[in-house]
Amino acid sequence: MVRRVDHFVGPHPGRSGRDRARYRDRMRLVIARCSVDYVGRLTAHLPSAVRLLLVKADGSVSIHADGRAYKPLNWMSPPCVIAEEEGVWRVTNKAAEQLVITVEEILHDSSHELGIDPGLRKDGVEAHLQVLLADRPDAIAPGLSLVRREYETGIGPVDLLCRDSDGSTVAVEIKRKGEIDGVEQLTRYLVRLEADPALPHPVRGILAAQSITPQARLLAADRGLGCATVDYDELRGLEPSIPTLF
Repeated sequence: MVRRVDHFVGPHPGRSGRDRARYRDRMRLVIARCSVDYVGRLTAHLPSAVRLLLVKADGSVSIHADGRAYKPLNWMSPPCVIAEEEGVWRVTNKAAEQLVITVEEILHDSSHELGIDPGLRKDGVEAHLQVLLADRPDAIAPGLSLVRREYETGIGPVDLLCRDSDGSTVAVEIKRKGEIDGVEQLTRYLVRLEADPALPHPVRGILAAQSITPQARLLAADRGLGCATVDYDELRGLEPSIPTLF
């Protein structure tokens, strides 16, 4: 007999507010021997091994090994639906991509309520960039105007909440160096902001940084996010740090 339990991770119209809150507020940690198959625009396979399956309160699902530091072997960004059967998890995102996790043995399974995280304290450059760009949002994109700094999403504050010339909402995440983690962070914030009835829609996101890696640009484009490189010295009104001939 197959036991099926559906976990709707992140905002999902098919669940009541009470059920959504139950899963949104808890993190689940499962250590299991499993194999993983990704089915989407391409395919990928992880053979059987003991791994950590992490279902985060922000609506993401990731698979980790005892290595690679914080980087997962594979993951699915929110919002996701988890269909859990005996021995198989099927994690599906809104684009109908799937992670199929075949569970052979569960060594540990627990869930924990972590509460709202106060967020990462930015270093001097990132904090100053936020102040400078709040005064000059048009340096990120023409027509932007500031609504609020540090707008709370429920899972952390987005650096700048702006409005464009069409009146729609633009969320800006600021980094000294734009990498994949910044794209993932902005994606999580957008899921929350899109569900905020107080904001004008549509809602779009921009990753702003002094430099942005090609991998981050590719992932941002895939997610429909914008990228903007900003000149810290120019924003401060300083001459370029590298001398020029003219």
